[in-house]
Amino acid sequence: MRDKKLLRAKRKRSIRKKIFGTSERPRLTVFKTSKHIYAQIINDETGVTLVSASTLSASLKSNLDGKTKSEKASSVGKLIAELALKKDLKKVVYDRNGNIFHGRVKLLADSAREGGLEF
Repeated sequence: MRDKKLLRAKRKRSIRKKIFGTSERPRLTVFKTSKHIYAQIINDETGVTLVSASTLSASLKSNLDGKTKSEKASSVGKLIAELALKKDLKKVVYDRNGNIFHGRVKLLADSAREGGLEF
């Protein structure tokens, strides 16, 4: 268990050396726990979170009862894309936050792409 966390932390550090969100292309970052998944679009130049969505968002929470974690991740991806497009954000840089691009992280990215985000 400890090795798994250390490996994720190493991946996260190496990813964050290369990925930086600007005003033209902010960073879409994903954080997941065993129950929930969170997504934020961040402008690293100013240090401001522009848009955020999660399985705990008020607009999603009632619709997610009885769904699997994968279906919830897809819903969060669609919501983050919808909120980003309302703020005229089309292009983003995807930050998987050290997680392997597989499962819920991949589903969130795919549904955000379907929703209109480009990365």
